[in-house]
Amino acid sequence: MPETLLMWMEASFDTIYLIVIWGLVLLMYRGRSDVRPEDRRVANLTMIAFALLALGDTGHVGFRVLAYAKGDLTAQFSFLGIQFGLLGLGTLATAITVTLFYVLMLAIWRARFNKKYGPLQYLLLAAALVRLLMMALPANEWSSLVPPQPWSTVRNLPLLIQGLGVAYLFLRDARANKDRTFWWIAIMILISYACYFAVILFVEQVPLIGMLMIPKTIAYIVICLLAYNELFRVPAVSPGPADA
Repeated sequence: MPETLLMWMEASFDTIYLIVIWGLVLLMYRGRSDVRPEDRRVANLTMIAFALLALGDTGHVGFRVLAYAKGDLTAQFSFLGIQFGLLGLGTLATAITVTLFYVLMLAIWRARFNKKYGPLQYLLLAAALVRLLMMALPANEWSSLVPPQPWSTVRNLPLLIQGLGVAYLFLRDARANKDRTFWWIAIMILISYACYFAVILFVEQVPLIGMLMIPKTIAYIVICLLAYNELFRVPAVSPGPADA
């Protein structure tokens, strides 16, 4: 398949993803007044989390599309005398927002299951802080077209800790509370991580494995749909005898 065609197929898929994810965020915003009182904190955190995720991915996709339109994936621009690669800046944007996304997912776990933070939760918050600090280091080479190895893998290890930690907490407490929605959200998180880290570890040796980013992205859409269906959709009320 020609490289240019592959690029535009990727950009098209990412654009459809953004339309879907922003559409769901908009539906959450419009339906927030109908959320059950006991679910409002979880619902608000969920809406913010996915708005943040969509914002970062919009920057990521937007910069990629701009680079494709320029016909130069190595396109750079200068800001305050610092050179930034368009693709690298997009990667940085989504790296920051996905880190904050899992911080909010931890807060969602706390609100959903009425829990307090302990050593594990503080470890996950520390992992988020470490990752954000790592994003500022020169070793990231944000102006480079190809992520630097092994640093690209190293900088994703705190994110791995965050995601697996959150998935574990959701699985543990969803099972104890027979909460099917958050059980499946945890499963989708694990699927997304399996795809993502397979790409990080092996994409340079097997470029085709980059296609796993598609199921990874779909997993996030499913998480958003599950949360929307559970928290924001008002169940239909059957008419009572007086209404018949």
